[in-house]
Amino acid sequence: MTLPHYVKVVEVGPRDGLQNEKAMVPTEVKVDLINRLSDAGFVNIEAASFVSPKWVPQMADGADVMARIQRRPGTLYSVLTPNMKGFEGAVAASADEVVIFGAASEAFSQKNINCSIAESIARFAPVAAAAKEKGLRLRASISCALGCPYQGEVPVHAVVDVVRRMRDLGCDEIDIADTILAWARRAGCRR
Repeated sequence: MTLPHYVKVVEVGPRDGLQNEKAMVPTEVKVDLINRLSDAGFVNIEAASFVSPKWVPQMADGADVMARIQRRPGTLYSVLTPNMKGFEGAVAASADEVVIFGAASEAFSQKNINCSIAESIARFAPVAAAAKEKGLRLRASISCALGCPYQGEVPVHAVVDVVRRMRDLGCDEIDIADTILAWARRAGCRR
């Protein structure tokens, strides 16, 4: 097995790390966290999510967060954009990169975004096309690539299938995410 010569770390704490907090995290705390991560040298920070505040109230201040951060040259400030409304918010906030997200697990896709993998890819197609048209960097994140809290093992061919679908949408980069570990930690489990 040949190991890669380079691994890129995308810091998702300001988005994924905070989105499930029960107590509202003040905007100024989010801005300070992102600024500190920038100062620490992270080259890609997922700073916000432009999703419905009905479903993810913690991310309702995404536009304000993006307006107030101190942008460090050479750092990509990414935002999660599940649909065209989210994409429009990302463009208005001058995001450097938009992120679409899907699961390699049908069970997780249904539980997390209430649709199949195929339906999720179809939903992302207009976002991907709009990002390419605007010249915006497009990244895909594939969750449950190493296991699923609902179905258990996720076959490698399922991950490869979603990678191919995201590639076909024109993604500049595709992340492989270990969502089961994050979910286990949230639930207080140890691996």
